[in-house]
Amino acid sequence: MKFFNNLLRDEAGATAIEYGLIAALIAVAAISAMSGLGTSLSTTFETVSSSL
Repeated sequence: MKFFNNLLRDEAGATAIEYGLIAALIAVAAISAMSGLGTSLSTTFETVSSSL
């Protein structure tokens, strides 16, 4: 029983989970930004290609 009480009081895992959530949010933001940028670049390259 003492093991479970110590496990519940341990906050090191919570910190790792928080860092993981922050990294996941940054990854989602980066992917969405790159997706929008990719669409814009695709349109630009298609315009340049058709004008050539």
